[in-house]
Amino acid sequence: MNVADSYITEEKKQSLEEELALLAGAKRKEILENLEYAKSLGDLSENAEYHQTREDQGKLEARIAKIESILRNSQVVSGGGGEVIDIGSKVVVQKSAGPEREERTYIIVGAEEADMREGKISNRSPFGQAIMGKKKGDTVSFDAPGGMVNYKIIKVS
Repeated sequence: MNVADSYITEEKKQSLEEELALLAGAKRKEILENLEYAKSLGDLSENAEYHQTREDQGKLEARIAKIESILRNSQVVSGGGGEVIDIGSKVVVQKSAGPEREERTYIIVGAEEADMREGKISNRSPFGQAIMGKKKGDTVSFDAPGGMVNYKIIKVS
């Protein structure tokens, strides 16, 4: 897989499709109703409710366009499961040096799904780029904000 491509999991695709249905349906209708009400209040030049609703409408339409773009331009991938690290792989790593040598588990995902709190690392991040294509037992190095970091790959699933 090409690191420059955009990838999403099937779960993320479903989540985005559900969000799109909500935004393009009920939320869009709600904003249009609010806009009509705000227009009925009179002078639009000094109508704060109208201007706020227009701003909300702009944000909604921008989010709808972003979701549509992600769905149109992203490749859906299934979980890893092989010996070689790829999008969807669950990887257990251990720092090769320093006091913090505990094992950490990460899932390699596309940039749209990256969430450090959930242990989801983007394939475009320095760590993601360094680890792609590696196998259990390999050591990877990459430049982090705190300097060069080395990890040993303990497990790939």
